[in-house]
Amino acid sequence: MGKVALQGIEFHAYHGAYPEENVLGNRFTLDLELETDFKEAMLHDQLKDTVDYAKLYQLIKTRMDVKVKLLEHLGHHIVSDIIQAYPKVTAVKLTLKKHHPALGGIVQFSSVTVSYPEDFS
Repeated sequence: MGKVALQGIEFHAYHGAYPEENVLGNRFTLDLELETDFKEAMLHDQLKDTVDYAKLYQLIKTRMDVKVKLLEHLGHHIVSDIIQAYPKVTAVKLTLKKHHPALGGIVQFSSVTVSYPEDFS
């Protein structure tokens, strides 16, 4: 087993429970860590034997383009999509941050963390 991570993935998206969030949008940052068996990739230098970072990014981007109200819901769908796309993945930890949420005060970001298999049992 090994770990694959993408850190500091940034998007401008339109998620939120309030109407102004769906119009103005916001900056989101994702940190992702996967556990998978990439022994064959280590031995044979073939992309097919590991997680393709470009495809992983595109999978996340596709999900980020779909407006939702809650970060919890968004995180669940991103993790579900990863598990479906990469059956060899045995664990996922995703932290999703919304920068400067509209809370009526100064807040750097709000965040949720979704983990597989813990949050999927």
